[in-house]
Amino acid sequence: MAQEIYIIDDDSSSLPIFKELFKEDKEFRFIGVSTEEIEKALKNIPFLIIINEDAIGMEVTELCRRIRTDEDNKITPIIVVSSNPEREHRLKVLRESVEYYIKKPVDTDYLYCTVKNLNRLLTINRRISALTGLPGNVQIHAELKKRITKKEQFAVLYLDLDNFKAYNDVYGFLKGDQIIEFTAETILKCIHSKYVENSFVGHIGGDDFIAIVPDIEVDDICQSIIAMFDKEVVKFFTEEDLERGYIEVANRKGIIEQFALTSISIGAVIAEKGRFSNILEIGEVGAQVKHMAKSIVGSSYAIDRRQENKGVNK
Repeated sequence: MAQEIYIIDDDSSSLPIFKELFKEDKEFRFIGVSTEEIEKALKNIPFLIIINEDAIGMEVTELCRRIRTDEDNKITPIIVVSSNPEREHRLKVLRESVEYYIKKPVDTDYLYCTVKNLNRLLTINRRISALTGLPGNVQIHAELKKRITKKEQFAVLYLDLDNFKAYNDVYGFLKGDQIIEFTAETILKCIHSKYVENSFVGHIGGDDFIAIVPDIEVDDICQSIIAMFDKEVVKFFTEEDLERGYIEVANRKGIIEQFALTSISIGAVIAEKGRFSNILEIGEVGAQVKHMAKSIVGSSYAIDRRQENKGVNK
């Protein structure tokens, strides 16, 4: 799907220039937008916004401020193209969280490369969870491969929430997002407080997380994460649900079901030197041991210490 780029001016003079400049790049779709249409246009959340300051009927700083105060476009990149050469004006515009200020006459090669590089950077950043700011699956796989290749000794913690869907059904997705953010912060605090170097925390997706630590004795860190989580997660529930100790959710047939309050389960895999040859093997064991942890009501952890077929220790 083509990336939508909004060209903001009030005389439609800029759009043909950009279409011609990027005529060989089918990855972009340029759309002309007047300042009067800006509120309506922002609802579509473009990939990039380019403002021709010389062709708008309002202060460019005010326009940039309106874009940045729109909840959905707080991180949409903005390029301002202007004939105003004054340094103070340029800095004033950039202080409105504008990424680039390009002076006229425009070097079209420079402009072309700037847009292309922004696209590359944003593509990379999409690998990072927008909700938690944690690296996603691409970086997770790279981190695991690196440690296996170097034949390092490490442990992998697979973490996820219990009864998270039931929580979302009762409290809504916004509250659910807050619990996801809280979980990420809890894992980071605990991991970084114990492992200052050579640790990694990633967000697999949804309520699934991963932590990689340079240690094969992980009882303490699992217990620390659970203790902090259980202590703080209560703030996401009503007094009534806390007192009752469970939440009630109507299933598809309208029957009320009871679910325990949201807890965290951790499945830990001990990767001694040479135990695993690829990340798929770690993932398979991780799924098994996390399943064991989730079979226990409440926050819990299970550790797989098998070197060959010696069983799973909890």
